[in-house]
This record gives sequence, structure tokens and C-alpha cells, in this order.
Amino acid sequence: MKVGTPTLDQLQILATVVECGSFAAAGRRLNRATSAIAYGIDNLEGQLRVAVFDRSGTKKPELTEEGRALLAHARAVLQGVEKMRAKAASLREGEEAEVSLVTDVMLPTARLVDALQGFQIAYPTVQLRLHVEALGAVTQLVADSTARLGINCAMHPLPDDMERQLIGHVSLIPVASPSHPLARARRHSPSDLREHIQLVLSDRSPLTRGQDFGVFSNKTWRLADLGVKHALLLAAVGWGLMPEFMVRSDLEAGRLVELDIPGSRDALYPLQAIWRVQSPPGPATQWLIDRLARQV
Repeated sequence: MKVGTPTLDQLQILATVVECGSFAAAGRRLNRATSAIAYGIDNLEGQLRVAVFDRSGTKKPELTEEGRALLAHARAVLQGVEKMRAKAASLREGEEAEVSLVTDVMLPTARLVDALQGFQIAYPTVQLRLHVEALGAVTQLVADSTARLGINCAMHPLPDDMERQLIGHVSLIPVASPSHPLARARRHSPSDLREHIQLVLSDRSPLTRGQDFGVFSNKTWRLADLGVKHALLLAAVGWGLMPEFMVRSDLEAGRLVELDIPGSRDALYPLQAIWRVQSPPGPATQWLIDRLARQV
């Protein structure tokens, strides 16, 4: 027999039963009788011609193998509808009164200034709030709606309710003071690096706590401020990876030297724009994303 087309309501019931763990709990969340939830699942199974739940011998409905496969599609459809509704609401509201932006410290200052100068001309009546954070703290501010738009590292995982758009990358360079012991050798093996303090940027949020990016040494100092890390590098306290734009003048003036470390050549820090599905970019926010992307 021909497979039917399930309704959005049936897909919502399926996802809610799985999230809540029972028909009764799903009914309470959706403000419906348990019998209505069961009826919705029965209709869904009838439309698809497969058993979604195995209800034999257990009080808790368990997904069948087919049900698990279909659940992923159901959630994708529901998320797509939520995106469309949020986008329609954004278009209906028109130009934002304010744009709240949080950027990663790794975003080059020149790129940020260029984008904000253009933004001021393109949207003179829109107010701007700007935060600068590191690593997972950017995602945290977007997640709790402190900021509507975030610019952070594309290697970080995102919650399911967030969207992303790649906007380029930043080059990272391993550097140290000329007076640092590592600066005296032409090339460095992993064993050389393990004996010297590596200055590592740490996260103020719990989202990427315990995750290390570009760590080579057993001896690390964790810093939440990129400016302090820069100052300690100049003082020969340790060595570390720095964005190329921030140390370019130091390399040219001889205040810092680039280290030859295997595996760190041409290291890239990919950047992305992120926002919550429920709060898609309005015209002014989308202008900022496009401007940052075009700079690449």
C-alpha cells in the first residue's frame, strides 16, 4: 500500500513523546489527553505503514529500529518549520532597533573596525552592543540571548538550536621572545616543547572546558586574556600560538621570533557567524555577517 504523508502535528507528537519519555508526559506538555497522544501516534504509524514504538511488555514506549530512523527526519522537518517561522517573524519585524554582537578575541581588529564603520553608514539609526570574549564564552552569550550574533571558532561544537555561516579564518603563529631558550634553535622537536611553559588561551565558560587546541607542552599556563598572553610572550615567560595580525609588528621589529614547530605551520583558526534558530538575523545583522564574509 502507498505510504501516506504525516502531518506536522503527528511529527510533533512523536518528538515530544521521545523527549518526555511517555504518552502521559507528552500529553501534559502539549496540553492534551493521553488518549489524544496515543491516537496521534496510531495515525502516524498508519500513515507510514511502520511501527514507530514497541509498546509490548513495557510501560515506557520504546522506539523501534524504524522509529529511530524516522525520528531524525521528523526532527529535521520540525526544525526546518521552526526556522521558517522565525525567519518570517524577523522579516515582519523589519529592521532591528539594536544589534548585539559578541566576537572572538581572534577576530582581527581591522576586520571588526571595517565592518562596524560600514555598519554605521548603512544603518545609522540601529544601536550596537559589542562584547569581546574567547572560545566557548562566545557561544554562551548567544545561547543565553545576551547577544544575537556571535563570531567564534568554527571548530567548536554548537547546540542543536544554533545556525552557522563560515566567514574565513585567522592564521596562527608559534612565537617566543628572542631571549627565550626555544628561540635559539632552528627547529624544535616535540620533546623540546614539553620542557618549556606554553601560554594557552583558556575559556571563561564551561562549554569548551577541558578541550585543548594547539597544546604541545606538558607545562601550560592558562590565561583568559589575549593581551596578557601577548605581554608574557614579550617578557620571555613562555611561548605560544598567536594570531598573525596581533604579532606582525613584533616579528618585524624583532621583539618576537617565529618558532619552527612541526605541525604548526600554516595553522588556521576558522571563524564562523552563529545565531539561534529562534532569532535569525534581521536585515542589519545579516549585513554585518555579509560584510565580515566579504572581507575574506
